[in-house]
Amino acid sequence: MNLNDFNQFCNSLPNTTYTVQWRGSHVWKIGGKIFAIGNWVSKKNSGITFKVSKIAFECLKDELGIRPAPYLASRGMSWLQCYNEDTLNPNDLKSHLTESYRLVSLNLKKTV
Repeated sequence: MNLNDFNQFCNSLPNTTYTVQWRGSHVWKIGGKIFAIGNWVSKKNSGITFKVSKIAFECLKDELGIRPAPYLASRGMSWLQCYNEDTLNPNDLKSHLTESYRLVSLNLKKTV
């Protein structure tokens, strides 16, 4: 998944907002909370970062091309980064992004 595909997909999810932060990272949010980060600027931290369940984190964190997300996972959060575009096919990556969106949206406060 390239940058354009990533942004197009995240934009297709309801009520999302987009910003560029942290030296060029493409950050997608729902209700002001991050659910996906795409970074193609820094070789060290390039890839797509997303929230996962604790079980998915344990199952996927050691897969080739996937790592605990820099900065986020070190703080005890269940976030992964796919840094090799050949690791996950586009449909699997979209599923992870959709699940990240769902997990983050579950913690949003309901407005009356």
